[in-house]
Amino acid sequence: MRLLTLKLTQFKNYTSQGLQLAPRINCFVGKNGMGKTNLLDAIYYLCMCKSQQSLSDAHLTLHGEAFFRLEGHFYKNQKRYRIVAKVQARKRKVIECNDVAYPKLIDHIGLLPVVMIVPDDTRLATEGSEDRRRFLNNTLSQLDPRYLRDLVQYNRLLKQRNAALKQMGAERRFDAALLATYDEQLLAPATYLHQQRAAFQTQLVPALQAHYAAISGGQEQVSCTYRSALSESNLADLLVAAREKDRILQRTTVGIHRDDLLFQIGEYPLKKYASQGQLKSFVLALKLAQYAILRGEKKESPLLLLDDIFDKLDPSRVRQLIELLIEQEFGQVFITDTDEHRLASILNQFTVDYRKFRVAQGQIIDAAPDEKAQ
Repeated sequence: MRLLTLKLTQFKNYTSQGLQLAPRINCFVGKNGMGKTNLLDAIYYLCMCKSQQSLSDAHLTLHGEAFFRLEGHFYKNQKRYRIVAKVQARKRKVIECNDVAYPKLIDHIGLLPVVMIVPDDTRLATEGSEDRRRFLNNTLSQLDPRYLRDLVQYNRLLKQRNAALKQMGAERRFDAALLATYDEQLLAPATYLHQQRAAFQTQLVPALQAHYAAISGGQEQVSCTYRSALSESNLADLLVAAREKDRILQRTTVGIHRDDLLFQIGEYPLKKYASQGQLKSFVLALKLAQYAILRGEKKESPLLLLDDIFDKLDPSRVRQLIELLIEQEFGQVFITDTDEHRLASILNQFTVDYRKFRVAQGQIIDAAPDEKAQ
């Protein structure tokens, strides 16, 4: 799969910008704050119907304007797809595929698989379980339409159950029958989500270990374990056992919304014992494992978006990463860097065509095809 052209209108700091992309590697170089990451986020938006940065659509519109528009022309399985995102203040978001608007945005997810790696991804290892569940959901939603539908249903029911608990607390009453109704509806989606997450973990571990070894030069061993209360008991029993606790805390304390991934380096928790370089290498390996699983399951290469990948990586690991991207089965890659000469000097060590775009103040300047550093 490839992105052939990209057009941004009033998106973040871009007034109007069109790009012709290279089929293999595209480099966006420039100082911080110029708009490099915004280009990657525009590509991600066209694939996932939302910003990778979890920003609301109102915060994606150029300051002072009332709408933004994104357009991408994709080539996949010998067919072209024209994807357009139209977002206007106080109106329903519209995503079109070949001039036909989707009735539901979730119907678009998975058509154009994408993996984005950003500096904040170290949160996957250092912060709470919400980030790791988001990683699971992002991957599985692109692989399985039912997973995404069941996830939406589960979250909707969970929100309603929590609202009911809060209302009961405010009114100093308890309605066990109402909770039982919600509990019964939660069982089917929760069971399916748990099954898919457990199956994904068995794919993730070997892929993670292989990519970490490639990036680190085999210096350390890493592992990943999926933790869920549903692995030990069924949700129906868990909800009944937690009912009194839920009543006191006024929220649902058990369920797949509490699942987590546990990361280790050697025999120790990654969060406590890994260096900054090891953390960065682990997260890169995790995302590349995600890429490999998406590619294997969908029988096509996702887009790979790499934002400021050189941060906290020593030169040897950077070169090993670039070598991995070039020599293995990676498709179209988009990379940002603050140092245009650093990236070009590494790429010029390999036989690979690439295109370098210089980004300054929300504009692309001197976009030369397959430019080589002197």
